[in-house]
Amino acid sequence: MSKGEALGEFEQLVLLAVLRLRDDAYGMQVRREIASRTGRDVTIGAVYATLDRLEKKGLVTSEIGDPTPERGGRAKRSFRPTAAGIQAMNRSRQDLESMLEGLFPLPGDAK
Repeated sequence: MSKGEALGEFEQLVLLAVLRLRDDAYGMQVRREIASRTGRDVTIGAVYATLDRLEKKGLVTSEIGDPTPERGGRAKRSFRPTAAGIQAMNRSRQDLESMLEGLFPLPGDAK
């Protein structure tokens, strides 16, 4: 995989959140999913910038829903992974597994 095709760490987290959330994958929910699973407090701006980048790469698609009263009449933009996005996540997982193979316990791990 060339450098331009590899997912960065935060791109992986955002894409994994989209995969986990399925039909409920919109910006604020992606942010909450990352925070609850990693303890990282990420900004909504960083989430949307990453979602936009993933969409430009063809790894997710987005759709604007109908405006809702709960959102002050604003529409919700939801995201779905593409087949290419799923493949990219699988490649990232395989790369990580390959790099970790034979490293456990890691040097400095408490016994």
